[in-house]
Amino acid sequence: MTFGSPRRIDRSVLTQWWTDVTFLHWRVPPEAVEHLLPAGTRPDVVGGDTFVGLIAFRLCPLGWPALTHRWSFPETNVRLYTIDGQGRRGVVFLSMDAANLPFVLSARALAGLPYMWSDTTVRRDGDEVTYTCRRKWPHRPDATSTFTVRAGERIARPSPLEEFLTARWGLHTSWLGRTTYLPSHHAPWDLCRATIVRCDDDLVASAEIPVSGEPMSVLYSPGVRARFGVPSCAAS
Repeated sequence: MTFGSPRRIDRSVLTQWWTDVTFLHWRVPPEAVEHLLPAGTRPDVVGGDTFVGLIAFRLCPLGWPALTHRWSFPETNVRLYTIDGQGRRGVVFLSMDAANLPFVLSARALAGLPYMWSDTTVRRDGDEVTYTCRRKWPHRPDATSTFTVRAGERIARPSPLEEFLTARWGLHTSWLGRTTYLPSHHAPWDLCRATIVRCDDDLVASAEIPVSGEPMSVLYSPGVRARFGVPSCAAS
């Protein structure tokens, strides 16, 4: 099965730039997360399992690389993997922690996304990158996350599972009582395998998903520029 072909976007409504992106993933049974998904979607699976992802990066909301040092901020997401009645694969965000309060308030009000206001940092030291998050508001203000990864060799050809976890091309969300799908498009991820140096996280647990042990997949990417298209209803 191939997951790496993005859907065409004829008109962009939003552009962002994502840099220093790390993907941590754990396997979870579909029945453990299906109650967390919007109506009309179900867990997307590989080999009978689905996954929960802890994704940390630096976000430039305007999508221009020249602005990443002037107006950007760290973000850490907990997400699940979905498919809807039209066969569109996407992600569902359970939490989106970011350091920029005006952005958090706008995204919650205008798009219904589960943004949380948090102290977040991204710090690089040689080939190691450390991400920290301490939530302030509104849900579980005691939730924290700190992890460090060491980027390794570049992946010339991602495996089907690595494509499944990264090449999603859209998100499902519930807003004003309706499930909507927001398509996205970007260049193929420039992925590297990475190793965990340290991981102390309770953001995933605060999203009501129990996991244990180290993640089964650790990936790093320098980043991509992403475009989002016009949202539409997700058929059940």
